[in-house]
Amino acid sequence: MKLVPTPLPGVLVVEPAVFADERGWFMESFNQPRWAAAFAALGEPVPPPFVQDNHSCSRAGVLRGLHYQLPPHAQGKLVRVVQGAAYDVALDIRRGSAHFGRWFGMELTAENRRQLWIPPGFAHAFIALADDTHFLYKTTDVYAKECERAIRWDDPAIGITWPLPAGLGAPVVAAKDAAAPLLADAELA
Repeated sequence: MKLVPTPLPGVLVVEPAVFADERGWFMESFNQPRWAAAFAALGEPVPPPFVQDNHSCSRAGVLRGLHYQLPPHAQGKLVRVVQGAAYDVALDIRRGSAHFGRWFGMELTAENRRQLWIPPGFAHAFIALADDTHFLYKTTDVYAKECERAIRWDDPAIGITWPLPAGLGAPVVAAKDAAAPLLADAELA
């Protein structure tokens, strides 16, 4: 496993070691000792243990986010796509951060097998780029409805460039995501 820094400090691309031959391929999707060692090698704090796994399935054009949880249930997320493709985004929502309001996005696919580590203090969203996209999340805290918050996916002050699958006019979003506040009005930690 290799951790690759992104322009947002703390947000890391995870490139697993994949072993392939004529039979197919094998990889470790997660290994705690290797995970901790890779963080230590980068001088990054080792995240808390994962306590919950989530799995969603979306059709092309479905956009989920920008979601986060407030303390005491702030979540770090390790995300990946196991079928299909998604454009995944992390947004820095740490007040006082030099990167506050900045975002990083990348394509996660079943083929590239990359993962993205999004630490607490960041909002997270993705748009499915293919039908039947299966998205897996490992989280460092449990889902807590009372701590759940969202920021508008299309906040012009943030300016995320969402790639839309061909033939779709606008993303499909949940009512709560469409009604989410702008970053300037969001409740942050």
